[in-house]
Amino acid sequence: MNNFHKPVLLKEIIDYLNVRKGAKYIDATLGGAGHSEEILKRGGIVLGIDVDEDALDFVRNKKNEIENWQNLILAYGNFKDIDKIAHLNNFDKVAGIILDLGVSSFQIDTPERGFSYQKNVPLDMRMDKTLSVTAADLLKILTKGELNELFNKLGEEHSARRISESIVRARGIKKIETSDDLLEAIRGNKGQASAFERAKILNKIFQALRIAVNDELNNLREVLPKAIELLDKDANLLVISFHSLEDRIVKRAFEEYEEKSMGKILTKKPITPDAEEMRSNSRSKSSKMRVFKKI
Repeated sequence: MNNFHKPVLLKEIIDYLNVRKGAKYIDATLGGAGHSEEILKRGGIVLGIDVDEDALDFVRNKKNEIENWQNLILAYGNFKDIDKIAHLNNFDKVAGIILDLGVSSFQIDTPERGFSYQKNVPLDMRMDKTLSVTAADLLKILTKGELNELFNKLGEEHSARRISESIVRARGIKKIETSDDLLEAIRGNKGQASAFERAKILNKIFQALRIAVNDELNNLREVLPKAIELLDKDANLLVISFHSLEDRIVKRAFEEYEEKSMGKILTKKPITPDAEEMRSNSRSKSSKMRVFKKI
């Protein structure tokens, strides 16, 4: 299963789920089914949700390799609709829910999906390929002020204003449709920065565009209370985030739920990968997991 996406914090996920045979679990970000596969091995029943049809197709094609495949129910949809999807599949009360908010290795490594600047690719970035607006569309239609706000708030990029000005200037000469077009448009704002610093800027710009295209932060805010509602008593919600914007939303939501006596936070500090996992999977380095137990 690892050629699609290597699951992050797998041991820690399984430990906190405490999988029981015959109990129901929701993997709301199925990906390559790495987390789900371990739940199935332990006798759990899994509803696997993904907004990316490529992920669902991959798992269907690997069904002969998945132990207890018959206990995996696949569902296409955005996890913000977890309540409706769960109800349609008779998962109204569950023993645990996983939200892994990272972009899959498949999405990053498939050029036409447009998630990486490592190759010259179309600026797409849609996790759900039925969405109508791509990253290239945003770069075409947003004003200089809107681009500045986008890169500043969603990318936390200090050079957001100068980069926005460069993009508006560049698109007046040539359409910005590929990663190389975008790199060329913002090149002047990287100045004498080191290769490491330039990569950080590019990561932030691509992050901001991806979050905006997929409305990721609003989807996260919407799914958290619905996920809590679906949990059985003493069941856990596990959320893995990959940047500070996501982590802050999860942290504050869990604090609010604890204040309202809905449950308790099991991770006062987020769980991060150990050195061995970071060596074997470099994309796990920025991952943080927080866990909330419903009571």
